[in-house]
Amino acid sequence: MAAPGDFMPRLRVLSYDLRLPYPPAMVFAWHLRPGAFERLQPPWLPVRVLARRGDMANGGEVEMSIPVFGPFRQRWLARHEGFVADVEFRDRQIAGPFREWLHIHRVRPTDAGCVLEDQIEYRLPGGALGRWLGQARVERQLAQVWSHRHRRLRQDLDRHAAYPGRGPLRVAISGASGLLGSALSAFLTSGGHRVQRLVRGRASGDDIAWEPGRALDAAAIDGCDAVVHLAGRSVATRWDAAAKAEIRSSRVEATSHLASALAALPHPPRVLISASAVGIYGDRGEQSVKEDSALGGGFLADVCRAWEGACEPARQAGIRVVNPRLGVVVAGAGGALAKMLPPARLGLTGPIGGGGQWMSWISLDDAVGALHHLLFADDVAGPVDLVAPEPVTNAAFMRTLGRVLRRPAALPMPRAAVELLFGDMGRETILASTRVLPGRLLARGFPFLQPDLATALRCELGCF
Repeated sequence: MAAPGDFMPRLRVLSYDLRLPYPPAMVFAWHLRPGAFERLQPPWLPVRVLARRGDMANGGEVEMSIPVFGPFRQRWLARHEGFVADVEFRDRQIAGPFREWLHIHRVRPTDAGCVLEDQIEYRLPGGALGRWLGQARVERQLAQVWSHRHRRLRQDLDRHAAYPGRGPLRVAISGASGLLGSALSAFLTSGGHRVQRLVRGRASGDDIAWEPGRALDAAAIDGCDAVVHLAGRSVATRWDAAAKAEIRSSRVEATSHLASALAALPHPPRVLISASAVGIYGDRGEQSVKEDSALGGGFLADVCRAWEGACEPARQAGIRVVNPRLGVVVAGAGGALAKMLPPARLGLTGPIGGGGQWMSWISLDDAVGALHHLLFADDVAGPVDLVAPEPVTNAAFMRTLGRVLRRPAALPMPRAAVELLFGDMGRETILASTRVLPGRLLARGFPFLQPDLATALRCELGCF
């Protein structure tokens, strides 16, 4: 005779606890703020929010698209319930991949702060066969996900707590829908700051209308505490004359217009953080460079030099201007790494152009943390290299990526192939050697969370 459990999939109960040195109300409030959901999602399992209705306190719902296998995705609808302020709320699956799913978020006070308790109750579809096929895999993935969620929560709370009494800030961000801009926006809003996106065309809600190089809604941006300018056309394309003109215009002309508009405001921001790039140093071979090193030559270096110079109207108006010179941002959900992953997972990558050229990189988490640090570093102005303290050669990058993915990385791409496919862009970005050190961040004792490449890749790709 079959056991009852063969007809009704068994309820599994899992619990993940995190001790925090912060009061329960603070931890609970973090979870309620805009951006918290995005901050907690692991980059190797990209979830897309399709719609939000209501809020946590009043039975709101979140509709998501979640990855299932390869390119296939599934709709997941979750409803908030059981809300008790500063104590507990629950997310129940209404539609999705599980036969039943309930996530209980509970915060319990302790003498040293609190314990965050995440309890998962779920049933798999398919009875005994479903359990046999899926339970071990599901629980292995859940353990990875909650390791990421708890690590991210603790790190974000620690970073916000490093500046007590210095907020909340009102921050306008251009490029807020990009890889770095979206991560920074979610980090700031979950920390209690107000973010207003500079958007093209008609603005809605808290957004600010901006046509780069032409028009800015000055009344809407007046009184902002800070502006973070990250917008600019991607350089990751073949550079013909038209592309070069657009790359330059999207950086130099747009920045000059924005800086002039901010300088003319009745209540200008205290700080303008306007992005730049390590391409400003040019191809330097084996030479190590930092903020006080001579600048390089070439199209990209010239653009970066003019890009930073375009901030001059804001400097002249007394606005503190910081130019973070960004290296390659290592992120599992986008950017250069995301383009490398499909062939890397097939073992089809290796050193490019010989592999001896140096790559200066920074993890997405540390790039966000560094920008946050620069918002409050009142004595810092001018260029700041946003790179990890351990640059690597291209060959070392590819070997490390292969080791993290447990795949070979021995299929080289010759220099001639890069030049044929990408032209000047390939020569100045992929083949150029730029060994940049974060001189000013190290001098200030900035705490890098992922200072070495293997750690950054493991955290972004969920490979532990």
